[in-house]
Amino acid sequence: MTGTSPPRPGSRRIWSSALGLVAAAVLAIGVNMLVDRLAPRARIDLTQQRLYTLSDGTVSVLRGLQDPITLRLFYSRRLGAAVPAYGSYAERVRAMLEEYVAISGGKIRLEVFDPEPFSETEDRALALGMQGVPVDQSGEQIYFGIAGSNLLDDERSIAFFQPERERFLEFDVTRMVYELSNPRRPVVGVMSSLPMNGDPRAMMMMRGGPAPQPFAVMQTLRQFYTVQDVPLDTQRIPDEVQVLMVVHPQNLSDATQYAIDQFVMRGGKLMVFVDPLSEGQAGRPGPGGRPPTDTSSQLNRLLNAWGIDAPNEAVVLDLRGAWRVRANPNDRVQAVDYLAWFNLQGDSINNEEVATAQLNQVTVAAAGHLRQRDGSGIEFTPLLTSSERSMLANVERVRDNPDPARILAEFRSENLRRTIAARVRGQLNSAFPDGPPPPPEGTERPADFPAHRATSNGPANFVVFADADVLEDRFWVRTQDFFGQQVATPFSDNGSLVANIVDTFAGGDALISLRSRGESMRPFTVVDDIRRDADARFRQTERELTERLQQTERRLRELRQGQGAQAGAVITPEQRAEIDAARAQILQTRQQLRVVQLELRRDIEGMETWIRVINIAAVPLLLAAFAIGLGVMRARRRSAARA
Repeated sequence: MTGTSPPRPGSRRIWSSALGLVAAAVLAIGVNMLVDRLAPRARIDLTQQRLYTLSDGTVSVLRGLQDPITLRLFYSRRLGAAVPAYGSYAERVRAMLEEYVAISGGKIRLEVFDPEPFSETEDRALALGMQGVPVDQSGEQIYFGIAGSNLLDDERSIAFFQPERERFLEFDVTRMVYELSNPRRPVVGVMSSLPMNGDPRAMMMMRGGPAPQPFAVMQTLRQFYTVQDVPLDTQRIPDEVQVLMVVHPQNLSDATQYAIDQFVMRGGKLMVFVDPLSEGQAGRPGPGGRPPTDTSSQLNRLLNAWGIDAPNEAVVLDLRGAWRVRANPNDRVQAVDYLAWFNLQGDSINNEEVATAQLNQVTVAAAGHLRQRDGSGIEFTPLLTSSERSMLANVERVRDNPDPARILAEFRSENLRRTIAARVRGQLNSAFPDGPPPPPEGTERPADFPAHRATSNGPANFVVFADADVLEDRFWVRTQDFFGQQVATPFSDNGSLVANIVDTFAGGDALISLRSRGESMRPFTVVDDIRRDADARFRQTERELTERLQQTERRLRELRQGQGAQAGAVITPEQRAEIDAARAQILQTRQQLRVVQLELRRDIEGMETWIRVINIAAVPLLLAAFAIGLGVMRARRRSAARA
């Protein structure tokens, strides 16, 4: 009798495994399809600063849209084929724009175009302000930009997505959406003795060259506000001005100071930038072609009456965050920390104030300090402070041809923090209790001159900076040419700080967190602190040894000159011994200088070695320790189970 033999056990296991693999694959595909349908935008962002998650400011702007906005992305696929990095960047841009569409609830419409050469799409891209860039020697133009429009046919565009501004991507796009959704802008008045809108004298000196550009901070403000110039001799701040910036005020008349005073008394918001030494003004030619001799500013009559002291005879020196600058050509070390120019980071930036909470770095130069006057009833909140490793120095030490190495060698920390910027709130009394001063000679008061206010209309709110160089481009932004287009890339948050303060004054703070994310900096503060401490010790020791060396060499010259003056005289054994001792001391001092320099390099190199070792070995060691610990625990469990 014959029959079918039962399947062998091995064959059964193979079929079971195969069916299991098929079932797992079907399950994985089904889960992916289900997630894609139910949660198409679900993702996990594991970066520390959540760089791939839209900020609360962006979400607030998108969900607050009232009218539809159309975004048109122009991207040449040939760019991604020629430069793969652009291809991945374009995918990120498109994915982010799709998320904008989803969060806006349909208020944003996205259109994507591939502008082929000599096509109508290319003509449309050019008409909307896109910038064509040659990708090779053929001259064919490629495009990678975006244009937006609203129902009123207002248009905004990003001509080309620069790789250098990738970390500003969300900020740039949200700013464009914000501008299209807010056609009416608050008015910011600017009263300044600095050429913040470009220096016309510089344009005349350049004789037909490119016009001098406005300060980058002015361009930032114009992106969100209507900026209006206020003359330095004005007798009345216009009613439409909501926020007034007074920058580097010099020799303002009583009538102009009264106009500022009454603006604050009527409830206007004020930002004041005074400076014991304006590095920007000191580096620009004056009316006679030379830099002015007086580069300080003050507004003491108003500030003192409102409870603030802003001395202009001293500057703050700070060892933490000091800029590295080129040393004296005769110096053995080619770079040195210049303590008058420094970056404020960490606890030097108030993280409890909305305007500064998410800033990472602010740069100041030859800054003064602020303090609250005794007996004043104001609320004085520091926004920017120096570190404890700081001191005050007379402004003359940094005014003309400062010696960074000498300043560093003579630095002695006072272990005190100095306030460089502060917000002031409180009920204020006018700095002109007797009413308005007479108008300047030869002028009359405006016809619409308002009535005098002796006290503020409710609690006043203003911000004071003891530094005007915080607005100078060279201290916070780098500008580069990209095929004829000027691209500004900030390296400090100075522009964001000013814009954030204006936002809080004007009532719109949706972009504050967004600016801070875009300009995030991750400096190696511990490494920098160690290097600066070592450099400061070297400079102090070097100065002492150099002075000793100079004294010894001077004494040796005196001995030789005395010997030459007595021609034919025989050198006594005592003189010979003194000369030999001087020479020996010179050699010894030079050796000590070399040892100090060697120790400086050794400290820095040793620090770098330890950092490399920690970075390379830390993770493997932690994993090995974890594996060993896990093995020990399992061994103990097995032993316990057997027992």
